Amino acid sequence: MAAAPLLLGACGTAADKPEAAPAATAPAQNVKNVSEITAGSTFNDTDVMFLQMLIDNQQQGQQMAQIAAERATRPEVVELAEAVQVTQADEIKMMTNWLTEWGKPATLDERTSLHADHGGLPATSEKEIAALKTMKKAQFETAFLNLFLGHQHNAVEFAQLELSKGGNEQAKAFAERVKQSRTDQVQQMLKLLAG
Repeated sequence: MAAAPLLLGACGTAADKPEAAPAATAPAQNVKNVSEITAGSTFNDTDVMFLQMLIDNQQQGQQMAQIAAERATRPEVVELAEAVQVTQADEIKMMTNWLTEWGKPATLDERTSLHADHGGLPATSEKEIAALKTMKKAQFETAFLNLFLGHQHNAVEFAQLELSKGGNEQAKAFAERVKQSRTDQVQQMLKLLAG
């Protein structure tokens, strides 16, 4: 199933430090899922902002994926939506845990103005998400895929910001995985739109 590779790709975060001593990597081998990975105590404002923006993005993504899992007709679209739900639920837990470790809130104060210098949040409005619920079945998949394409592209942009200005190594490693997995999803959705 598609969910497994996405989860495995994200789970690699804990064990990707070859320079670490065996004693330091032992706990990572016992990690059952992404949400159990800890970030460490060193972080900067970009790390915090990246996690807060991505949590918000993924909470909206969860809403859209749930609608798609229920309303899409092609198995490939349903599978994509279900994989997104599983992967992002685990990632949200992990990011929330990291922000809690750092003593930072997991929620944004304001979507549109708080991070205006980084493009603002979000590109997907609540109205657009709600429209997916009532859209005619024949138009649903095209509308969902187009909307979700832009949404996942935003996640890639957040990841690129973290990779260029973040300070926490775990957050940066996670950002790289987000960038890769969401870019893959964008390519998958483009093929589904063309099919």
